[in-house]
Amino acid sequence: MAGELARLEPLVGEWSIEASIPDAPLGRVVFEWALGGSFLLQRTDVPHPDAPDSLCLIRYDDGSGVYSQHYFDSRGVVRLYAMTFGDGVWTLRRDAPDFSPLNFHQRFIGRFWDDGDTIDGHWETSPDGVDWELDFTLIYRRIRDRTNSA
Repeated sequence: MAGELARLEPLVGEWSIEASIPDAPLGRVVFEWALGGSFLLQRTDVPHPDAPDSLCLIRYDDGSGVYSQHYFDSRGVVRLYAMTFGDGVWTLRRDAPDFSPLNFHQRFIGRFWDDGDTIDGHWETSPDGVDWELDFTLIYRRIRDRTNSA
């Protein structure tokens, strides 16, 4: 991996994930380099019927200078999120139709704790991209560090 994609290294490893969904057990998230470091792969497993498992591919486009996350889940949902990552903040945003219609806008904001092993995050939705409402919160806690990840 090179350049801007290498900046995502703080995500690499295995994390537990706690969602503010009632009765949701801990889930698991793994970030790992794929295809020789050309992409960052994110696999999320949440053992709760209201939370789909997902697979995401994160890339950096040198031409446009932006990150994007390609999202796929166990419901068959496919979405494309614009992504930023820096200064301890990770954001995802969806404001346009892509592989599915845009029935609502979405955004995620995650903030790293100083130790780098916890991320406080939340997903929000909006009917118009102006007025936002909390959908649910997430807390990522590192289980295994980057040096020991698969």
